[in-house]
Formats: sequence, structure tokens, C-alpha cells
Amino acid sequence: MRFAFLLLLPGIAAAQLYPVGQPIPKTANPPVVFLDGYQSGCTSDSSFASNFGAADQLLKNAGLISLYFDNCTAGRNVTIEAAGQAFGQFLSTLKYTDGTPVTQVDVVAHSMGGLILRCYLSGKQDVTPAQFLPPATVPIRRAVLLGTPHFGSNAAGLLGSDKQTAEMALGSQFLFDLGTWNQGSDDLRGISAISVAGSGGTGLDSGTAAFDDGIVALTSASLGFYRPGVSRIVPYCHTANSLLTFLGACKSGTPVLNILSTDPTNLVGRILVSFLTGTSEWQSIGDSVETNPLSVIKAGLNLQLRDSNDVPLGLISGALANATPPVSLPANSGNIIYNEGLPASNTSITIQLTPTTGVVQSVSLKLPAGTVTPTILKPGPVISPRGVIPAAGPAPFPYDVSPGEYVSIYGSNLASATSGATIPYPTQIGDVQVLVNGTAAPIVFVSTGQINFVYPNVAPGLTKLTVKNMNGQHTVNVRVAPAVPSIFVLDANGTAAALNAVTGTVVGPNSPLHPGDFLSLYLTGLGATTSTNGLDYAQTPPTVTIGGISVPVSYAGRTPGYAGLDQINCKIPTSIVGAAVPVVVTSAGRSSNTAYITIQ
Repeated sequence: MRFAFLLLLPGIAAAQLYPVGQPIPKTANPPVVFLDGYQSGCTSDSSFASNFGAADQLLKNAGLISLYFDNCTAGRNVTIEAAGQAFGQFLSTLKYTDGTPVTQVDVVAHSMGGLILRCYLSGKQDVTPAQFLPPATVPIRRAVLLGTPHFGSNAAGLLGSDKQTAEMALGSQFLFDLGTWNQGSDDLRGISAISVAGSGGTGLDSGTAAFDDGIVALTSASLGFYRPGVSRIVPYCHTANSLLTFLGACKSGTPVLNILSTDPTNLVGRILVSFLTGTSEWQSIGDSVETNPLSVIKAGLNLQLRDSNDVPLGLISGALANATPPVSLPANSGNIIYNEGLPASNTSITIQLTPTTGVVQSVSLKLPAGTVTPTILKPGPVISPRGVIPAAGPAPFPYDVSPGEYVSIYGSNLASATSGATIPYPTQIGDVQVLVNGTAAPIVFVSTGQINFVYPNVAPGLTKLTVKNMNGQHTVNVRVAPAVPSIFVLDANGTAAALNAVTGTVVGPNSPLHPGDFLSLYLTGLGATTSTNGLDYAQTPPTVTIGGISVPVSYAGRTPGYAGLDQINCKIPTSIVGAAVPVVVTSAGRSSNTAYITIQ
């Protein structure tokens, strides 16, 4: 994000920046695409140098190729979603000098550029209510997000009154939808990503000195909503802009996040090169969100109130109960409460909400430090964020399931009683139904906090999953991948659920396998199947490693007579013995959890 009409930066000659449309040579690493931030009216200089300084020379010295996507090429006053779609089209045109398409890129995005990237990854469309379609096919390997306002900026209104600034306003529906698009969260489709947040601000934006970069608060710039340990904080400001200095948001001479140089004292440049080239130096530059003295005590909240049937309710305001001094939580015009600097709490705190109709409600929730927590509050059934996972566990990353997989739903008020079913599994137990794209799915088990069911054989892509009971319903998006293998285990030590395929004996310390034996391994998530001679074979053949050695697979598919349960028959290597030999299954590019077998 930048005030393009006030930027006063010297021109810097391009070094290793390849023009749009020019084929690029193949190197050991993917090309790096830079995405710039907000540009008011797209009338000022939007060159690479004025947005990223000498970043291309910096990357050239590290053996990396630079490309540039100027978001103004998407058009003036388009939505961030439209810019995300234009970015996907840009990626699809990239070619190598041998004429083959570029099949993978790294990304460096400043400010709003990070939101453009997230729209591309999620497939967010410019429609209401929010829709998410598969993005273009060029995958992202690694991404570095510099000062991205993941949950908004107080300064958005100073930039202008166009579509993009409205979407970047604190508590916007756009940001809430983007933060909850996949099971109530955003996993960035599982790419490897880090953020760099600036603490060089005086507190004009956030109210606390060193808690923002003059434009974006640390909690808003953090990737803590995606995963821990990937957010770095440096004492930089958001961008070089005379207005920020004039307003006192940043002190004159403070380094900025987006203008890079080859100077080794430039902390952002060092983080960039380290992460993109696969070294660990970036992990020791600046502070982590988990250790910074301000981010460890502050948290953000992005909250929407809904009724029992999942319909958003109007909100007047909210407040932290019993806070001293009182902390009010005003609701915006979209009935979303947002605050970027609340006291962090690992235990439940009480928030009082005043809806436009009805009585004041008191709710309890946790506010993890150093990030913003998108939260949907409602009575009736509630599916927890990231609460739809393979029943074998643990939760995979990214957060996907596969066709025909045995899946668990975690949440609250999912059922009024505990009950199970036998094969053939019914599509309703008591008053509980699980609907996928409106069609009832087979249910195995229900309780107040968990439902086990078999995911229907739907095509890969985003699906709508609804839990429905007499008290209401809750719907989340769930992404379906071709395969998400997950091995069942028998104990806390990760002992694989497996049989000696010849004797039928359960494999364990007292009944080990031997080199050359045949193993039947039980898992779920091999994906769609094809029926042949009475057996349902996995359409995508998996690979299996035992003790790190790839082994031949004689069968992979559904266990006969058991919906949702998969089976792999394979041979134990002749060279492996041990009390806890690791077993890993890989299918369609996804690896399972590691389980263990005993071989003597």
C-alpha cells in the first residue's frame, strides 16, 4: 500500500527485471514475481523501482530472476478480486526461452499486493455473497508478504474512496470472507509463506508506538492466522511517503519495508534472499511475532454474529466484559466487529454483544497473541475453524479432504446425544444430517462435539458442507483434493493399524513382521476408486515407503465391505528391521502422517 501521488523516490536503474512478455531462462529456482501495493488512481509512476527499489539487483546477486505484476494493468478502480484474477492470467502467459510454460513461481508482495495474492490462491470472485473458484493452474512455491493488511488498516480511508480502499477498511466483509473461506480460516492453499511486519510507526495508526508501520498494525500484518513461526518484525515503516512523515506516523529517515537494496544492513532484503533460496537466516532476523514484547500481549478480533440458521445478524456494538479501563468494540456498517489491539488471552474471555434486535449476548472465546482471529458466533450447531479433517488424523495441511474419505467434523452443539450406526450407514442419525453441496452424506457417529461420516464421491474443488439438526445449521466451505492419505494409528506412539496380510495378525511389538512379509495397512483418503473384479481400486495409485525405502504395492483401494476405509497391501523390504519403522503413504502429491510398524 502506498500514497502513490505523494511518493518522492529517486529512480533506480533496472538490473535483472524481465519485461512483461519476454521469455525467461530456466534457473535452479523459480522466477520471482513482485506484486505492488495500492496506487491511487493508477496515474503516478508505477514502475518496479519506485515500488521495490533495487530488489531485482538484490535477487540477481542471489541467482534469482525477477518479474513484475503492476496491479494497475488490471484496470483503474477494480476490486482486489479482479486484480487477483488478472494476476492469474499474467502467470498463465509466462514462458521459458525454450517455449515451455512457467509451471511454478515465487512471489514477493507489498501491502495490498498480498491481498491480491490471497485472492488468487483462494479463487475469490467479485460477487456477493462470496464465491471461491479454482485459481489458475500456475502454483506458488514460496511467498513473502511485506506489510500486508490481512485484516485491514485504519489508514485505508486516507488513501481514497474507491473499491480497493473500501475492501481494505477495518472489518470489511471482503477481509472477513477472505479470512474464513476454507473451514473458517485461510490456509493459503498450503504454500510456504512468511510475512514481514514493520514496527517503525509512532502509533498514529494503532494507538501504540512500535505496534504498527504507520499504516498496518502488527496483528494485521501477521500470518499467525495461517500458521505459527512465519511472521518476522523489523523496525521499518510501511513505505517512503512524505504524508506519513508529515502526519507523524513515521519518523523521517526510518527504513521502509518495500524499498530494497543490496546493502547487507537492509533487513528485509536479507530475509527475502534467505527465504527464497531456502536458508534459515530469515528466522533470526528481527523479532518473531511470538517473542516481540508488544505482539505477545496483543491480539486482534474479527467477529460476525449469526443466528441459529447461519444468517448474519445486525450488530450495534460489543465490549470486553469487566475490562479496566472499559474496551468498546464498535461494529461497522457491515455488522462486523474489529479491533486490532485487544489484550491477548489463552483462556476464554467474555465479550458482550448488543445486536440490533434482541437482548445483549455474552460469549466466551480465546484471543491468541500476535494475530487476528476471525470468529463466527452463533447458537445451534457450530463447526470449529479447520474442524473438518480425515478421521484418522492428525489434521492435514493444507486443510483438504478427498472423495470417499472417512471424515470427522469437530465443533459444538452438533448433536443432542451420542449415537452410532452400522453399515450401510444412514444419511441421518436422530435429527442430525450432514449435507455436502445439498446432498445428505452417510453418517457413522454423532455426538455434541464430533461427527464421523463418509465424504461423498464429489469432484475435487470447493464444496459446501452443512451440519443440520433441530437447533439450526452451520455451513462451511471444504476443499476436496484428489487424495489426502491419512494412516490410522492404534496408540499415542503412532503404531500403524496394520495386519500381517497372510496370517491376519495385528502387527505390534508382540506380533512383529519380518523382512519379506506382506503388510495390510489401513488408512483413509486414497480418493476416487474404480471397480474391477469386485474390488474398488484407487484411481490415483499411491506410493509407500517403509523405513525410507519405496516398496511394491500389490493393492490400494477400499477395504471390501467398509465405506470410507482404505487398504494398501505391500511387501516389507528385506533390509529393514526395527521396533518403530516409519511408514508413509503418498498420493497425488500429498504425504500422509508417519505411522510405525515393528519388524524383526
